[in-house]
Amino acid sequence: MAFQWYRLTSPHQILGRRFHIGSIRGVNVIYALTGQRRLNAAVTVQTLIDVFSVSGIVHYGTAGCSNDSMSFGDVSVPKFVAYTGAWTWKKFKSSKESGTELRFGEYNVPNGGENLLGALKFRNEELYSVGKPMKEVFWLPVDSAWFKIAEELKVELERCNDTFCLPTTPEVVCGLKGSSADMFLDNAEYRKFLFREFGVSTVDEESAAVVMTTTSPGVPVIVFRGISDLAGGEPTWSSTSLMNLASINALKVAVEFIATVGKQKSTTLAQSANN
Repeated sequence: MAFQWYRLTSPHQILGRRFHIGSIRGVNVIYALTGQRRLNAAVTVQTLIDVFSVSGIVHYGTAGCSNDSMSFGDVSVPKFVAYTGAWTWKKFKSSKESGTELRFGEYNVPNGGENLLGALKFRNEELYSVGKPMKEVFWLPVDSAWFKIAEELKVELERCNDTFCLPTTPEVVCGLKGSSADMFLDNAEYRKFLFREFGVSTVDEESAAVVMTTTSPGVPVIVFRGISDLAGGEPTWSSTSLMNLASINALKVAVEFIATVGKQKSTTLAQSANN
């Protein structure tokens, strides 16, 4: 599939990372790969914010799905994301505390009970923001104004790639919750746990880091994640052949968002000049 809507220059090399300056649908952009997992994503975004003058961060990629109402090729635009990989690993037979815990004994086969691994208690993150005291948070919101724009997008997503066609056309789903952790999730029971305890619909490795890094200085951010797998809840057939379809659909929504925001910004500047 060929795309004709972008123009990128030779990359700028900064701290081993490549930043391409160019345009998408006539909107000036800086394009960079975050790299995998939280640390790489945070460093890339912080470098982008420190070195360049940016008006916001548009983050897109693929994700596993923990919500049975969504499927392959759908694109999630979460309203909140959380880092679900920060735990206190508790002692064996320790008492249950307030808050969400994953108790391994409940998953013993066949009848549950005690397990020497004990339990994991999920922890909050420490959020530092300009002009505000540090506070502990679990859920991190994307930019509310940008989210409203994303809700109004009309994008026709792809149903087929070179090897496979989905039975129905994928959809853009706004307003759900996403989670990130430094692991690839391929376990049906933990998938169910995340959805049951947190209402999480998508799982990935970077989104929470991107949102947290931009929230600290107050830079607008939005997230688009295409469903590439079901995080361990797949049917008997493989989802490998659909990976690029999820990427393409997430990119299509991101491009439409960038074009819409760029058009609104240009209109605002024109109105200001005429007033």
